[in-house]
Amino acid sequence: MNISAQRFTTKARTWLFIAALTALLIGIGALIGGMFLYGFVALAVAINVVGYWFSDRLALKASRAQPVEPGTNPELEAMVQDLAQRAQVPVPRLFTIPSEQPNAFATGRNPEDAAVAVTGGLLQHLPADQVKSVLSHEFGHIKNRDILVSSIAAMVAGAIAAIANLLQFSLLFGGDDEDSGALGWIGLLGTILFAPLAASLLQLAVSRQREYLADATGAGFLGRASPLADALETLERRAQTSPLEVNPATASLYIVNPLRRQGVATLFSTHPPVAERVRRLRALDGDQTLRVVAERVAGV
Repeated sequence: MNISAQRFTTKARTWLFIAALTALLIGIGALIGGMFLYGFVALAVAINVVGYWFSDRLALKASRAQPVEPGTNPELEAMVQDLAQRAQVPVPRLFTIPSEQPNAFATGRNPEDAAVAVTGGLLQHLPADQVKSVLSHEFGHIKNRDILVSSIAAMVAGAIAAIANLLQFSLLFGGDDEDSGALGWIGLLGTILFAPLAASLLQLAVSRQREYLADATGAGFLGRASPLADALETLERRAQTSPLEVNPATASLYIVNPLRRQGVATLFSTHPPVAERVRRLRALDGDQTLRVVAERVAGV
């Protein structure tokens, strides 16, 4: 397993997809035409700037995360400090989310500005070794420096879907416009029908390889993969029985899909199948090189 090569490939792919999401946003403006093009170019630039500087705050606020005050949860804080040392990254800010569903996510511009948020359900329903394995997965995202691109992807995809909904509302209730030609109507209809689909597909492409890599990286930090495999199975079962109500655009940030899986929504899951993630992790435990991988990851 060449973690460095996988990390480089994943970074390159995710930045390409971020560029594609931005281009899609600008393309919507070009499709509608007129002054919309300039407005959407400005919007694309603004979203990326805001995403770079404030995506972590927005993600934490959207999840209703609360900061963990030093000394209030010593066991959790000790896990985070130990993993930060293993990953050779600064200790991230720590937050808890008031939810019964066991889940977690990491966000931030870079390892120096990272934050990790865990739900109350994670701390309540999972044993300590599995909680630490979930945290190790999030440290994998921090070490791999993909927390920024995933946050920006979520913001751009959410903006595209919101714009499509706004245009749909405008088309239905905006009344007749004698100045609108056939191309304008085609542009509006194309935006309404295909922009959310394209945004979902692009966001899906950003997310899946990131999760496999973070799983392997987190297992490397601990030197074994079975606790994370066991945790993922538990998280998946609980997510199906007690879904977490979050904006679908931010669902890709979590270690498992927090949304209710039903109907068309299952076609746009931003996570790889948990069964496949578990299979790969259990295969890692049978690989004698896992501890070597841990040393390589920590040394990168």
